[in-house]
Amino acid sequence: MIPILTIAGSDCSGGAGIQADLKTFSAHGLFGMSVIVSVVAENTATVTSVETISEKVIIDQINCVFDDIYPKAVKIGMLPSIESMKAVAKKLKEYGAKNIVVDPVMYAKNGFPLMDVENIDTLIKEVIPIADLITPNIPEAEAISKMKIETVDDMKKACEKIIAMGPKAVLVKGGHHIGDAIDVLFDGKEYHTFKTKRIETKNTHGTGCTLSSAIASNLALGFDMYNSVKSAKDYVTTAIEHSLSLGSGCGPTHHFYDLYKKAGVIKE
Repeated sequence: MIPILTIAGSDCSGGAGIQADLKTFSAHGLFGMSVIVSVVAENTATVTSVETISEKVIIDQINCVFDDIYPKAVKIGMLPSIESMKAVAKKLKEYGAKNIVVDPVMYAKNGFPLMDVENIDTLIKEVIPIADLITPNIPEAEAISKMKIETVDDMKKACEKIIAMGPKAVLVKGGHHIGDAIDVLFDGKEYHTFKTKRIETKNTHGTGCTLSSAIASNLALGFDMYNSVKSAKDYVTTAIEHSLSLGSGCGPTHHFYDLYKKAGVIKE
């Protein structure tokens, strides 16, 4: 079984963060491992508090994983502090980690800030350059590129600004636009667009985490970047189409819908 690692925050309600990543890895038939950098007290409606894990414990977790079960891919999610950003980037460079997908999580689904604005410069300097792919949504891409994004052409310009910061590829997610969702993938040479019909549901908690971990899963399985993104988009679309109406806020997506259907757990 192929091992894969997520470095992110813990969501006690199970819809996003480490929990969403591990579910996604399992749905792709991979052996998921985790380095927890923060513990977030949240549910589908609100974030109550965030506790950042110490730099030492983050480093110890990374060492334990790479010294024993070397992962074929790494997904990086929420990095709440400058110290965590520097520690993660340093250790992954030391271990020569491959197939690194960075989801630059800045806000929870309800708008609660999960990363201080002043930390963006450290994200740009330390974390973005080690990425094989970075997957910002439009507000995150605006913060990183320092430009307003209103059109697909703007998304492409933001991709160009971000790829100049060092990553091998950029995927700007257009889910915040009105109408069909259009994502733009840029590898420094070619643009690819992915158009998805918007699904009318409030249950989208953890979609960004799920997409980035699905892309990392596909890279670990040996797919190229374009097909890794394309397959991940299909997976997330299915998960949203069959999302779960749990909780009073934005419910989670269904990470195991296809597996449950094939196993006969879900009957249509």
